[in-house]
Amino acid sequence: MEDETRSARQLWVEAERGRRRMPDPVRNAAVRAVMITSVTLIQAVVAFFSTVAGSWLAFPVTVTAVASTVVATWSVLDVWITRQVWRQRNGVVSEPSSTARPSIRSRRDDERVDATPLSEAA
Repeated sequence: MEDETRSARQLWVEAERGRRRMPDPVRNAAVRAVMITSVTLIQAVVAFFSTVAGSWLAFPVTVTAVASTVVATWSVLDVWITRQVWRQRNGVVSEPSSTARPSIRSRRDDERVDATPLSEAA
C-alpha cells in the first residue's frame, strides 16, 4: 500500500514563481558582481585585521582593497548597464502614452493642412 502512494506522489513539485528569470547576460554580470564584491569585502577584513595586528601585510592588502573597491563599483554599475542595454535591444515595446504630445512633424503637417492659401479658398 505504501509503495502505491509513493509512486502516485510527485517527487518534485514546481512552486509558482513571483518573478521571471533574469536574462543570461544580466545574470552573468550579477554573478560576476557578487563574486568581485565578496572578494573585496574579504580583502577589507584582512586589511583591517592586519592593520590592527601591525603586520607588514597591512599596506599591500589595503592598497589592493582600495583598487578592488573601484572594480567592485564598476561591476555593480555593469549589472545596471547590461540590464538597460538588454531591455532596449530585446523586448521592451516603447509606445507613446495617450498623454504624450504629438511629434513636431505631425503637428507641422496638421498646420499645413489647416492653413490653406487664400487663392485656393476663393
